[in-house]
Amino acid sequence: MPERLAEMLLDLWTPLIILWITLPPCIYTAPMNQSPVLMSGSPLELNRLNEEQRILNRSKRGWVWNQMFVLEEFSGPEPILVGRLHTDLDPGSKKIKYILSGDGAGTIFQINDITGDIHAIKRLDREEKAEYTLTAQAVDWETNKPLEPPSEFIIKVQDINDNAPEFLNGPYHATVPEMSILGTSVTNVTATDADDPVYGNSAKLVYSILEGQPYFSIEPETAIIKTALPNMDREAKEEYVVVIQAKDMGGHSGGLSGTTTLTVTLTDVNDNPPKFAQSLYHFSVPEDVVLGTAIGRVKANDQDIGENAQSSYDIIDGDGTALFEITSDAQAQDGIIRLRKPLDFETKKSYTLKVEAANVHTDPRFSSRGPFKDTATVKIVVEDADEPPVFSSPTYLLEVHENAALNSVIGQVTARDPDITSSPIRFSIDRHTDLERQFNVNADDGKITLATPLDRELSVWHNITIIATEIRNHSQISRVPVAIKVLDVNDNAPEFASEYEAFLCENGKPGQVIQTVSAMDKDDPKNGHYFLYSLLPEMVNNPNFTIKKNEDNSLSILAKHNGFNRQKQEVYLLPIIISDSGNPPLSSTSTLTIRVCGCSSDGVVQSCNVEAYVLPIGLSMGALIAILACIILLLVIVVLFVTLRRHKNEPLIIKDDEDVRENIIRYDDEGGGEEDTEAFDIATLQNPDGINGFLPRKDIKPDLQFMPRQGLAPVPSGVDVDEFINVRLHEADNDPTAPPYDSIQIYGYEGRGSVAGSLSSLESTTSDSDQNFDYLSDWGPRFKRLGELYSVGESDKET
Repeated sequence: MPERLAEMLLDLWTPLIILWITLPPCIYTAPMNQSPVLMSGSPLELNRLNEEQRILNRSKRGWVWNQMFVLEEFSGPEPILVGRLHTDLDPGSKKIKYILSGDGAGTIFQINDITGDIHAIKRLDREEKAEYTLTAQAVDWETNKPLEPPSEFIIKVQDINDNAPEFLNGPYHATVPEMSILGTSVTNVTATDADDPVYGNSAKLVYSILEGQPYFSIEPETAIIKTALPNMDREAKEEYVVVIQAKDMGGHSGGLSGTTTLTVTLTDVNDNPPKFAQSLYHFSVPEDVVLGTAIGRVKANDQDIGENAQSSYDIIDGDGTALFEITSDAQAQDGIIRLRKPLDFETKKSYTLKVEAANVHTDPRFSSRGPFKDTATVKIVVEDADEPPVFSSPTYLLEVHENAALNSVIGQVTARDPDITSSPIRFSIDRHTDLERQFNVNADDGKITLATPLDRELSVWHNITIIATEIRNHSQISRVPVAIKVLDVNDNAPEFASEYEAFLCENGKPGQVIQTVSAMDKDDPKNGHYFLYSLLPEMVNNPNFTIKKNEDNSLSILAKHNGFNRQKQEVYLLPIIISDSGNPPLSSTSTLTIRVCGCSSDGVVQSCNVEAYVLPIGLSMGALIAILACIILLLVIVVLFVTLRRHKNEPLIIKDDEDVRENIIRYDDEGGGEEDTEAFDIATLQNPDGINGFLPRKDIKPDLQFMPRQGLAPVPSGVDVDEFINVRLHEADNDPTAPPYDSIQIYGYEGRGSVAGSLSSLESTTSDSDQNFDYLSDWGPRFKRLGELYSVGESDKET
C-alpha cells in the first residue's frame, strides 16, 4: 500500500515540476505554504504588489492557474481542495464574493464565496469524464455587480491505475498445421485498458503466457503467439488451451492484469501412410455368383483425416487379375473386390490376389518418411454350385431355303451341364417366340426342323429361343437365341411394276416412244434382277408397235407408223412376255393397254373418247356433263313430287266401296244418339275384307310378311268352342297386318246343343222392347241372374 501511494504522488507532481521549470518570470508566485491561487487583473495592476516582492532580484516562477488538477477516485473524509480563486481587487475587507459556474458547479465542485477555495465534493472517475470547464467571476458582495469580466478555466481529473486490462474478443480460437517449424505464427490477441494511455504507465500493457508452455510463446508487447516446439503431431495431441495474461504498469509489480484463453487446434497434414489391418484376407464365393457382385472388402487404416486419409486400391499381382477388380469406397475408405468374369469351379477352385492401398493426396514435405502405400494378400476360394446348362455358342445363325422340305433339318444347337455330375439335357422351343409353330426341335440332340412351309417374300428372318433344361433338376435352364435366315429361290415370276396405260396421239410419228415400262420381281437374286422382254410369238410381226430393251432394265414401246385413227380403233392391247434370269427362269405375260387420243400440235393429250367428235363445236366435255347433271336433277325432283302427292291421297286401308257391313268399336265418348251422324265417322269403322281376316296398311311396313288368313271354313263337328276361339285370338294378336284398333271378330259358329241359341243382337230383327225375357229363368242356374235383371227391367218399364 505505501508503494502504491508513492506511485500516485509521483504521477501527481511530475507535471507540476515540469511546469515550474518552464513558466515565464512574469507570473505571480504563490507562497509555498498556500494553495494554488488563480489571480485576476491587468498587467498594470500586477505592478502594485507588495514591496517585499518588488525587492526580489529575480521572481520565482509561479503556477499556471488556467487549469487545475484533481485526483480521481479520492474518497477522503473531507472534500478535497482543488484550488483557490483570488483577485488583486480583494483587499481582504470581505466585500468581494466569488461565483463559480459551468460543468459540475454546485454538484461536483463547490466554491467558498469569501475565500475562493474550490472543493470537489464527489468522487470523480476519469473514465467517465476527464475534464470539466468552469467559469469564475468576482462580484460585489452587496450589489452582486461584476468587478471584472468572468474567467474560464479547466479542472482536469488526474488518472490513477484503477482499471485492469480486458480482452474484449476473448476467448480466442486459432489453428496451426501440425508438424509446423519452430516460431510459426499462430495468431495475435489484443487487450484494452480504460486508464489514460498518455499519463503515466497505467495503460502500458505487457503480455505473458500463464499456461501453454512449452508448446507456445507470446511477444510481450505485440501479443503475437507462436509455436515454441517444432513438429507437434496432431495424432498425438490435437488441441491445446493457452492462458494469456495482459498486465498494465509495464508489467511492474502493483499493476493490474487480465487473462483470456486461446484454444489452438492442430490441423491435419498427410504425414501418415495407409496401413492394412491384416496382411492376409480370406474370402469364398459361389461359382454361379452374378457378375459385379461384391465378394469382400479390405481396408487400410490411415491416422490422418479428411482427404489426407483417402486411399485408392488396386490389384497389382495374382492369378485372378482378369477375373476380379477392386474399387474404392469414398465413404467407408475401403476397397471392394468384385467379380468381373464368370467363375468355374470345375476349372479353377481358388485364386490369390495382391492388393495395394495408396494415398490419393501426398505432401512432398514428408516424402522422406517412406512410401505412402501398403500391400496385402487376398485369397479367394470358389465354391461349387449347381449351374444351368451352357450352350456351345451364345447365339446361333441358321440358313434355310424357302423351298426346303417339311421336317428337314435346318441346324443344331448343343449344350452341356458344366457340373461334375453332368446331367442330361432336354431341348425345347419357347413358343412365345414361335407363335406360328413353324419350327420344331429334337428334345434329345437339339436338331431344329421345319414344321411349316416358308416364304421369304413374307418374312426373311425368324428369331426363336431354344431352352435347355437339366433332366435331374428342372429349375436349371438356359436360353439361347437362334436367328434363322430364309434364303431366296426363284419362285416368283416378274410382272409389271404397276398398272400401265399408254396414250398414243393420232398425229404421232413413227418410232415415237409411246410408253416406258419397268418390271418387278418379288425374288431377290444375289446378282440383282435382269429381265428379258419379248412379244408373243403370234405378235412378233406386229404392224403397229415394237419394243426396245433399255440399259436400266426397263422397256420402251414404240409406234411403227403414224396415222392412227380412234374412229377406227380406239384401244390396242399389247401382250408382253417378261422373263427373269433365275435358274430355272420364270416368266409371265402382262398386257399393256394403248389408247388412241387426240393431241395438240405439241403432243399434249386433249381427248381420248370417240364421242368427242360428235359434240358441237365450242361445247366442251365439262359443259356437257353439267347439262346432263341438271337434267337428271330435274327428273328426280318431278318423280319425288308425284310420289308424295299420290301417297297423300290414298287411304291408309284398302277398302271396297260396296262393303256396307258395320263394325263395332268400343270407345268412351257418348254421342247424340242414333240421330247424331256427326259424332263419329262410321266409315273409319268399316272392316273390308274382314271375311278373310287380311287388312293391308300402306302407312306400316310389317317386319314379317304373313300370309293372309283364309276365310272361315265350317268347323267340323266335335270341336271345342274354347279351343277354336283361342286359336283365332292368337292369330289376330300375332298378325302385324291387322288394323291398329279393336274390332269385332265374326265367327260362323254359334255352338251346338245350346238351348238359348244365338245371343247376337246383330242378327235380331226386333227391338228389346218387343222381346219377353221370362224364358231366361227356365235356362238353368247360369242364367238366373240375367233373368232377374231383365225381369226387373220389364217391371220398371210397366211402372
